Amino acid sequence: MIMTNWKHLFVQLRSHFDLMADREDEQQVIDEISRGAVFKGANVWVLIFAIFIASLGLNVNSTAVIIGAMLISPLMGPIIGMGLAVGTNDLNLLKRSLRNYAVATVVSVATATVYFLFSPYKEVQSELLARTSPTLYDVMIAFFGGAAGIIALGTKGKGNVIPGVAIATALMPPLCTAGFGLATGRILFFLGAFYLFFINTVFIALATVIGVRLLKFRQYEFLSSETARHARHVLMGVVVLTMVPAAVMTWRIVRDEILNNNVKRFVSTELQQKGTQILQSNLDREEKRLRIVAIGKEITEASQQVAQGRMTQYGLKDYQLRVIQGAQTDSLMMLNNELTQASTNHEADRQKLLELSTENNELARQLNEYTRYEQFTQELRTELSALYPQIKTISLVKTAECSRDTTAMSHFTTAIISTNKEARLAHADLLKLTEWLKARTHADSLVVVEK
Repeated sequence: MIMTNWKHLFVQLRSHFDLMADREDEQQVIDEISRGAVFKGANVWVLIFAIFIASLGLNVNSTAVIIGAMLISPLMGPIIGMGLAVGTNDLNLLKRSLRNYAVATVVSVATATVYFLFSPYKEVQSELLARTSPTLYDVMIAFFGGAAGIIALGTKGKGNVIPGVAIATALMPPLCTAGFGLATGRILFFLGAFYLFFINTVFIALATVIGVRLLKFRQYEFLSSETARHARHVLMGVVVLTMVPAAVMTWRIVRDEILNNNVKRFVSTELQQKGTQILQSNLDREEKRLRIVAIGKEITEASQQVAQGRMTQYGLKDYQLRVIQGAQTDSLMMLNNELTQASTNHEADRQKLLELSTENNELARQLNEYTRYEQFTQELRTELSALYPQIKTISLVKTAECSRDTTAMSHFTTAIISTNKEARLAHADLLKLTEWLKARTHADSLVVVEK
């Protein structure tokens, strides 16, 4: 009795997942896909206009415009045509689809390149950056999107699946970003975006191949079993080679995310204390240093040593802890508290709030200037060793000077360098170094002191 119930339940579940019950007429599906794989006349012009729309959307960072362009684009046709051809062993359809796919790709990249060459606005927007670093997630989106597409085409209940697939797999934005890379000379943009487009192509086609096999479309016979085996090996090779770089990029992103979460947990667990506010935590992977900027009650040396000893528990074994704090940050904390209290009664204390806000911003700027110079010193060390090997150390400090004849205060940046005694800088080199450091630090006035 129990076995009968389980069997009945299995049959009911199977009927819910049965693709063959709603399968469309096979020849009608093949004809529809074959027509969509052709790129000539109206299709080419629609593609060109869609590329212009998508490029405009990327240029002005408009997601709505980009989605509209993806709905217009006929790029899915040749890709699904390639998948159908491989799934049914139709070599003639495969050749036509490949040829039209190449035409569509070249036309798309060329159109986007022309647009961005003449576009006066060449800033890199977030929508452009999102198309330059493909990951394993893009592989999965392309595969599942392609699977939904072929099942919708091969069955009667299509609904709005095809437009949804066009949006999800995002074929057009990568091609537009590739054109942007060519037009602006950013080769890494071009390579990253074109690789994302290639990922979408391969895995939409692969999903189509599997879908065609599941729907049991009639297959053409190869001339020999050896040819069939060779075709399968080529297909699997392309799939694996496409996945490997995306998997590596995904691993790096996941690793960085885990590391950042570990830093957050470490700071909140080991360094947070009453009266102390952590303004910033900066992880320098090259220098293996975790830099913390804190204001308020100082974190004692003993607490820092204890925290340093526990960094291993958070996956930060090789990192050194560096805490930046002091009287300047204490003042900033006090002003923050006053600012918060004043804001509760802003109608009565509006002028006080404005004054506190101005002073608060000035102290924050000074603190940022301090941490910026510390970071600059690290960055300049490598460059200086190449440009001036005789320089052993460099320090950057903000200096205030007041003359005895006037009460006016002047501010400038001082760069203190130490060199080998037998190889001190010539006067001409010292002038060049001063101009170079002034440009690198964006300082209004800079003095180099050699000791």
